[in-house]
Amino acid sequence: MGEGTRSAPVSWGAPGSRVTRLELFYDLVFVFAFLNVTTLTGYHPGAANLYRCLLVVGLLWWCWTGFAGLGNAVRADQGILPLVGFVTVAATFLLALSMPGAFEDVPGGLNGPLVFATCYLLVRAAQLAIFGWVARGDPERLRRWALLAVLPVVAALLLVTAALLPPRIDSGGAATALQLGLWTGALALEYGAGVALGRAYWVVVSAGHWAERHAQIVLVALGESIIALGLGQRFVVDQLPLTWPVVIAAVTGIAVAAALWWAYFDTLAFAMEQALHRARDPARRGRLARDAYTFGHLPLVTGIILFALGIKDLLVETADPTSPPWGEPLGGFWILVLYGGVGLYLLGLVGCGLRAVRILRWRSLVAVVVLVLLSPVAARIPALAALVLLALVCVGLVVLGTRGEGRRRREVRRLALAQEVAAEHEASRWRREHL
Repeated sequence: MGEGTRSAPVSWGAPGSRVTRLELFYDLVFVFAFLNVTTLTGYHPGAANLYRCLLVVGLLWWCWTGFAGLGNAVRADQGILPLVGFVTVAATFLLALSMPGAFEDVPGGLNGPLVFATCYLLVRAAQLAIFGWVARGDPERLRRWALLAVLPVVAALLLVTAALLPPRIDSGGAATALQLGLWTGALALEYGAGVALGRAYWVVVSAGHWAERHAQIVLVALGESIIALGLGQRFVVDQLPLTWPVVIAAVTGIAVAAALWWAYFDTLAFAMEQALHRARDPARRGRLARDAYTFGHLPLVTGIILFALGIKDLLVETADPTSPPWGEPLGGFWILVLYGGVGLYLLGLVGCGLRAVRILRWRSLVAVVVLVLLSPVAARIPALAALVLLALVCVGLVVLGTRGEGRRRREVRRLALAQEVAAEHEASRWRREHL
């Protein structure tokens, strides 16, 4: 079916395709979903609930990466894709709304676990239906797609079973363990089978689009961390004062978020996209896209969400007149969340760098070791002091990393700027001729 056929239900992607505005609209619902995850986990802190948070993030990520793959194979703003997109965005929003009852039904409304599982199945089914249309001309890809299409159904059944079966067996720790085990099985099924059947899924038409989409979701997660830092209705309701400790907490939190941004976007994001462009063989490009982006970016997003969870309501607590000026010590659990989130993000950068450009980011590894060594101390000092320590490590990493990359950094950024200028020149030439 030709690119110019107006009656075509879908319009194929092209090697030079970039992200559409409709795809940016898709990401708005994930802002809410990520925020909901941190809010719910913050209200009920604990090891089991933290693990539930990670499981939900894993399923959300699998939904999002379906949107990314869809927008790469076909144009998201053409044909029937906007309608499919709006339906699945609504389902994703309901999925986020149903999170409080995803593991245990709350009396007085719809069955929470059933709503969550149904919405997840609807999102994945809509995505896979379009992938089926794309693969219909290739018998081998179509066969693999048929196997992939079964996975969301089985995963949804496992999620429903996880909500209904454990309470009937036991009401204590065994029920929780069984529930978490079923959720883990659903997640492992989707991810594991996705790897095994990947040739029907990771076919990257536009390397630029793929890299840009994943960079944008990192930005979405970083934006959620800033929202988590500043969000707190008590500032308005109780008219809490803007004190020096609040100013220090705000600036320090932004400094950490900015350092995380710099560690990814200054050089690594460009270098990874250039590596993806150089992978001309479709199979090799697909493996690189899967490993360095679909799987490699999950620790990045998860780490940022954990960081956001760790700093949530920090400004409100710092401004509270009944709290010590620098806050109460965070304790072991919250230091694990806060420092562990940043450490996971940095390890994700190391993995992405190794897989995509074959370079070991050893400074990030050193920073992770420093965070591990500082954690016992940070758990015992006031919360704001622990955040300042974290900021010093992150900013120090950025400064040393930027100075240490030297010629390699200049070459990567030179190529990125040359590509951008060439694209702008070509776009200007086309506009002069046609507009």
